[in-house]
Amino acid sequence: MPFIKSKNNGVKFILLHSKDNVLICSAASRKGDIVNIDGDDVMLLCDMTMGHKIARHALGKACIIIKSGAPIGSLICTVVPGEHIHLHNMKSDYIPSHTRKASGGNTSE
Repeated sequence: MPFIKSKNNGVKFILLHSKDNVLICSAASRKGDIVNIDGDDVMLLCDMTMGHKIARHALGKACIIIKSGAPIGSLICTVVPGEHIHLHNMKSDYIPSHTRKASGGNTSE
């Protein structure tokens, strides 16, 4: 399993499967951290917490997201390498996507 290192803070992301187009955050990462993804240095655009995903490379709207070698959903907009991928820019193609607003939870973020 390949590990993706930050230029200044050690291992930050994990590639779970060679076919994946996302990397999984394995340690808290900060906006501005530089990570090397497939030979290219990429600056993170936001803080990341463990378990969240970033784009392995540029991905277009409607692109299928592959995690652990399996499709988990599709993008609702274009993303750049290193961009956070979560409910704000992807949707499940299998079940209704959970949102705080839809579940009646806190919507102030």
